[in-house]
Amino acid sequence: MDRIWQWAWKHCATRYSWVVYAVACGIGVAVFLLSAFAIVAFEESDRYVAAAGIVAIAVPVMTFVNILPGLGGIRVVERWAAGQEVDRRRALTATYSWARQTVTRTVVATGVSMAATAIAVGTSAGAGASRLAQWAILGVAVGAGAQLVGARSFLEGAMRPVRIDIGGDSGIGDSLPRSRPSFAAWSNMALLAAVFGNAISGAILGAVILRAAAEPALAVLVGAGMTVGFAVPITVGAASSQSFLPIRDLARGTERVAAGNYSQRLPVVQDDDLGALAASFNRMQAGLAERQRLHAAFGNYVDPALSARLLAQGDDAFTGERREVSVMFLDVRDFTAFAEVNTAEDTVARLNALFEIVVPAVVDAGGHINKFLGDGLMAVFGAPNEIADHADAAVAAALVIQRLVADRFGSRMRIGIGINSGVVIAGTIGGGGHLEFAVIGDTTNVASRVEQLTKTTGDGILLTKQCLDAMATSPSGLTDRGFHVLKGKSAPIQVFGLETDQGRVRQRST
Repeated sequence: MDRIWQWAWKHCATRYSWVVYAVACGIGVAVFLLSAFAIVAFEESDRYVAAAGIVAIAVPVMTFVNILPGLGGIRVVERWAAGQEVDRRRALTATYSWARQTVTRTVVATGVSMAATAIAVGTSAGAGASRLAQWAILGVAVGAGAQLVGARSFLEGAMRPVRIDIGGDSGIGDSLPRSRPSFAAWSNMALLAAVFGNAISGAILGAVILRAAAEPALAVLVGAGMTVGFAVPITVGAASSQSFLPIRDLARGTERVAAGNYSQRLPVVQDDDLGALAASFNRMQAGLAERQRLHAAFGNYVDPALSARLLAQGDDAFTGERREVSVMFLDVRDFTAFAEVNTAEDTVARLNALFEIVVPAVVDAGGHINKFLGDGLMAVFGAPNEIADHADAAVAAALVIQRLVADRFGSRMRIGIGINSGVVIAGTIGGGGHLEFAVIGDTTNVASRVEQLTKTTGDGILLTKQCLDAMATSPSGLTDRGFHVLKGKSAPIQVFGLETDQGRVRQRST
């Protein structure tokens, strides 16, 4: 049925209620004819043609009263489909209100109509007054019961493509009020009505057949025939199957989300707890998509090693610990002068071009970009993630950076790098809702001073004796720059210049 409704809405949207009317007429004729012929057979009459004529008149009239094609709330929907000035929320709300009102009207009108039809068919078949009253009671029970089985799911199925089209990806259906009873209540009611209706219909058919043959085994054939010919196409096909389409949508939605696809919303096509569940799923999916966007943005602003550890361990990831690390400071020479004679856009672009080289080199070596310092940065090797040969990693990263900067900028940019190794305190520092991962201690201060010392020694890379002692393998191209007194240190610090593969880098400031 779902494909039929989709096709009908696609090709007959502006007259969709008439399509619903036509399909409902077809189902109604099948149910009414079965009941009418059973009455004729039970009365041992041959008035089948007359019974069919009565049904042919009663069903279209009854169905028109039930559906009211082109009238009421469904007219609002058809006007929207025709491109008229109709608010989408109003059109979507109309699909729910029309369906609810139609269900109520259908249960009552069908019971009354089938009772009247049963009386008319019984009269044509020659039934007496007492029997006509019984046929009327039977008509009310079968008519109302049949609509309790399938009216709601039939109408919800018919409105499914309409609501998907109107709602689209807007999410306007997520906040619509939910009707009562719930899906579970409707399902239980429909199940009981199906059992009741099939039991009555089977009893009538069995009575008709068993009046002519006293064979108990025929009851099995009667039951099987009712199941295949009535229960499956009417109860299962046209009624129950439509109710479970939102569950299928939900199953497919969970598969998409599990695969990391948050782009497609679930259609909210029922005004019950299944609709509320679909809306809740959409909100959950939106939250996951937002988390993914934040994660991506977080990864752009925070070192990947930090973000991965924070997501894995939560707020207690960096409570404070002592670590043996190597700290690198990098600075661009004479960048203030460059910024003064260039636009802000050119200045930022130049720095970004530099950091596109520096950041991957540090990360590839296992380091962590701790902070950007204007035209420089601070990197840490050994925290937050431990690195056994942190000093070797820091020096290797410095050599790669010097080579790539020379290849990319030539003489247009000069940098100085200072590296020191030692113990630091690593942890989360901050307050007032703003926190950052920091490494604190004398090791960090010395590394900063050593980077400043490159302006005096003229070296592109300057290492402390502590850094060399921490290395597993001493690098070639070292030049002893002697002992230097650094700000904040009482004892002189021995430093070493390091040549790159392209020769020793001498960058004396002018």
